[in-house]
Amino acid sequence: MTYVVIESCIACKHTDCVDVCPVDCFYEGENMLVIHPDECIDCGVCEPECPVDAIRPDTEPGMEKWLEINREYAEKWPNLITRIDPLPEADERAGEQGKFEKYFSPEPGQGG
Repeated sequence: MTYVVIESCIACKHTDCVDVCPVDCFYEGENMLVIHPDECIDCGVCEPECPVDAIRPDTEPGMEKWLEINREYAEKWPNLITRIDPLPEADERAGEQGKFEKYFSPEPGQGG
């Protein structure tokens, strides 16, 4: 098992999870984070830290798509090991449906 970041993170990008990760397995895109599934040690400390419920175990139904997205972009985006401010639109986008189709960006973030 591993944990994955799902659609709820898109256009929010809270990094409370990054603060608690003992193995630095988060990677930063322009408008979301992903977890590298081969680096995650399945400790679960990140899951309750996310204010928008965007981190789930890959064993939940329907997580196959998100596991592949996390794997693909963790290989392309820079590692993020420090907490940063959420995106300015995070509060207004929290809970919105269909965020992948509307807002997902394959562009990398700054990392750090």
